[in-house]
Amino acid sequence: MLDRPPFSRRILDALPMTIWSVDLDGRITAANRSWSRFAEENGAPAIAPEQAVTGCSVFDSVVDDASREQIERAMTLLRDHNVPVVRWEFPCNSPDEERVFLMQVTALRDEAQVTGYVFATVDITPSHRSREALINTGIALAEAISLDRVYEEVALQLRRAVPSTGFVIALADDETAQFHITHQQGYEGVADAQPLERRLARTWLEALATGHVVREHSSAGLEITAPLISAEGVLGAITLCAERIESDQLLEEAERVLAVIAAQTAVAIERSWLVRRVEQKRRLEAIGEVAAGVAHELRNPLFGISSAAQMLRFGAREDPVVDKNVGRILREVERLNRMVTSLLEFGRPNTVHLLPADPELVWDDILEGERPRLDGKQLTLRRTRPEQPVRCLLDPEQLGQVFRNILVNACDAAPDGSELLLASQLSPVGGWRCRLTNGGPVIPPDVLPHVFEFFYSTKSGGTGIGLALCQRIMDEHGGAIVIDSVPEIGTTLTLTLPPTAAS
Repeated sequence: MLDRPPFSRRILDALPMTIWSVDLDGRITAANRSWSRFAEENGAPAIAPEQAVTGCSVFDSVVDDASREQIERAMTLLRDHNVPVVRWEFPCNSPDEERVFLMQVTALRDEAQVTGYVFATVDITPSHRSREALINTGIALAEAISLDRVYEEVALQLRRAVPSTGFVIALADDETAQFHITHQQGYEGVADAQPLERRLARTWLEALATGHVVREHSSAGLEITAPLISAEGVLGAITLCAERIESDQLLEEAERVLAVIAAQTAVAIERSWLVRRVEQKRRLEAIGEVAAGVAHELRNPLFGISSAAQMLRFGAREDPVVDKNVGRILREVERLNRMVTSLLEFGRPNTVHLLPADPELVWDDILEGERPRLDGKQLTLRRTRPEQPVRCLLDPEQLGQVFRNILVNACDAAPDGSELLLASQLSPVGGWRCRLTNGGPVIPPDVLPHVFEFFYSTKSGGTGIGLALCQRIMDEHGGAIVIDSVPEIGTTLTLTLPPTAAS
C-alpha cells in the first residue's frame, strides 16, 4: 500500500474514515491522515504520527479478549474462507460522550493470495442513537396509555436521537384546520414576537398536505416538522428545532427519525383516545347499573309520599298555609320523579340498532314535536342543512333522544324572543356535523369541563343526567358531543357522526 502512487495516498488521506493496513502477522504497515486526527482529538497524541504506529501490532490497542477474538476471526475469515468483508460495531467512548463505531475489514490480495488486511472505522453514533431511539420509542409508546405519558416518552427519545433546543406537538381540528399546541418543550427564549402556533401553522399545513417532513430556517434555528397521520386521518404535526447539524447525511437521518417517531406517536395518540373512551363507557355503564337500582328503590316511597300529600291537601282545603306547603311537597316529589325516570333511562341497557339513515330527518321529527316549546318562549330557529342527503349509521330513536335533550337545554338557556342557530354540514373528513347555538348566559370556564359528568347540573331542577346520557349515546354511535361557550356568541353543542362504510 505504501508503494502505491502518491495520488492514491492522497485519496486515502482525504477520506473521513480512519484507515490502516496490516500484514499477515497483524503489524500495522500504514495509516491515513484521519487516523492521526482521531488520535489527536481523543487524547492519544503519541500514536498520532503514522511513523509511531508503523510496525506495531494491531492487537496492541485492544483492551479486551472479545475484541482480540473478533479481529482474529475477521482475519481468518478473509484469509481462509474468501469472505469479501467483515463488519461489526463496537463502543469507542470519548471523555465527554458515548460513541459507537463500525469496523470494516477487507483483504489485500496479490492475485489469489492474501497479502494483508485493511481496517477502516466509521463513527455511526448518530445512526446508532437513531436506531435505539426508534426501538425505545416503539416500546415506550406501546405501554403508554395517557396522552401526558405519550408526550413525555416522545420528547425523551427525540432528545436522545436529535440534539434540539425546542420541541412541540400540535393537534389539528379536523373541521377548522386550526392547530393547538398540546405539548411544548423549549422555545422559551425565541425572540419571535409572533405567537408560536400562528408562526408554525403554515409549516404544519405543508407537512400535512404533502405527508412528508418539512424543514425550514427561522429565528429559532433549523426547524424540522413531521406530520401526525394515522390510519384514521390527520391528527397534527411534530416540530423539532434542531441544534447545528454538520452534514446532509446527519440531517437526513434526523428527518428519518422524526418521521418514524411521528408515525408511532400518531398511533399512540389514537390509542390513548380509544382507551379514554372505553374507560368512560365502562364508568358510565357501572353508574347506570347503580342508578337503575336506586331508581327502583325510590319509586314506591315517592308514590306513597305523593298519595299522602294529595290526601292531606284534600282534607285541608280551607287552610291556605297547609295548601301552600303541600303544593311545595308535590312539586319536589314531581322533581324527584323526573330524576327517577332519568335514572331508569340511564340505567337501562343501551340497545343501539345502527342503520344507514339521514340524521337531518331525525331533526325534522324532533323540531316538529318541540315546536310548542319554541313558540312558548317566542324563539326563532334558524336552520342550515347540507345540500345533499347525508348517510350515517344511526339509531333514530336514540339519536332523537340526544337531539331533544340538547334542544330543550338550548330553549331553557335562551332568552325569550331570541334566536337559536342549528347548522349542519358534511364533515371535511367524512360524516356529519351539526351545531346548536343559543345566545344564553356563558357557561363559566370552571364549570364547562364538568357538564357531561353524571349528576352534575347547574340548572334549577336539573338532574345532571341528560348530557351524560347524550354522551353515552353518541359514543355508542361512534360519534362525539362537544360543548363550547364563548362571550357574545353563546353556548354551542357540536355533534358529530362518522360516515357509513360505503361512503
